[in-house]
Amino acid sequence: MPTTDDSFRAELRNTKVLEGPFPNLNFDTFPETPQDAFKQWFHEAVEEGVKEPHAMTLSTVDSDGQPDARVLILKNVDSRGWHFAIKANSPKGKQLISNGYAALTFYWPQVARQVRLKGKAVALPDEESALDYQARPVASRASAVASKQIGGDLDRSLAETQAKLAVDPLLGMEKWRVFAVAPQTVEFWQGDASRLHQRLQYVSEDDDTCWKKHLLWP
Repeated sequence: MPTTDDSFRAELRNTKVLEGPFPNLNFDTFPETPQDAFKQWFHEAVEEGVKEPHAMTLSTVDSDGQPDARVLILKNVDSRGWHFAIKANSPKGKQLISNGYAALTFYWPQVARQVRLKGKAVALPDEESALDYQARPVASRASAVASKQIGGDLDRSLAETQAKLAVDPLLGMEKWRVFAVAPQTVEFWQGDASRLHQRLQYVSEDDDTCWKKHLLWP
């Protein structure tokens, strides 16, 4: 019979959250596109000393309809969406190819800000994937080629792969894919100690170039 850990419940309840002070915010002056708004918040997060502000949670759906999530690094943001790179034959790669829809979540605790977006993840042209792959450190390329999701002698495989990469720097590039999530909605959330959080949502119009902004309840 399951038991309740009341001491841990109390520990969680007493863990401090949203202490502030946090940056001033006026959604009325926000940019017209979520891309520009995101870049503005990203730069402010960097200025406030947020570590790894480009880290994000990628959420997908597997073949059984179950949610699946993991943390990745943001590669770029442009009119096409938010970019990230993965191995096409990885579980997340297969999920995106078969389903296509994804959600991204950013959280910057030092400024109590969160950005959430969801939409269709589209594979970008091969040349963009190649450029991203070539820009990765050798060790990262070796890991992408040699690693397996389950089992295997990873250390030996990494050593062998690094030797092969010394001869062919583009080894494994055919499995590397850059995706861009073209969001249907993007939400900016500013936390507040009073719990009267501020929320702004961008909703994409039919042509994906025009956005409507809506204030949401806390």
